[in-house]
Amino acid sequence: VQLVESGGGLVQAGGSLRLSCAASGSTFSINAMGWYRQAPGKQRELVASITSSAGRTNYADSVKGRFTISRDNAKNTMYLQMNSLKPEDTAVYYCNAEQVYYKEYGPPIVLDSWGQGSQVTVSS
Repeated sequence: VQLVESGGGLVQAGGSLRLSCAASGSTFSINAMGWYRQAPGKQRELVASITSSAGRTNYADSVKGRFTISRDNAKNTMYLQMNSLKPEDTAVYYCNAEQVYYKEYGPPIVLDSWGQGSQVTVSS
């Protein structure tokens, strides 16, 4: 699976941005997708995730009520709508796809694919 991100940029605190992540290739294998972010000097952290079949979502506490993850299965594209942005949201945002390949015998094979990263900078 190949992932291509778009939509990052510079915004003032309180503003909004929308990130997009377009998937191509073996998209049938995608079990769930998510957005991660990594700020300078910090570990990469999960921001939000969404399952492929049921569309169940999960958010980090720090973004609940401000960010919304969604997915258009027909377009194989995932979005992250970010509202009420804060300077602490500044980071490189990465989209992720968890792929599951089931075998006739034994446990399934689980792989992760990553986008190229999108810089989001929120000025105070």
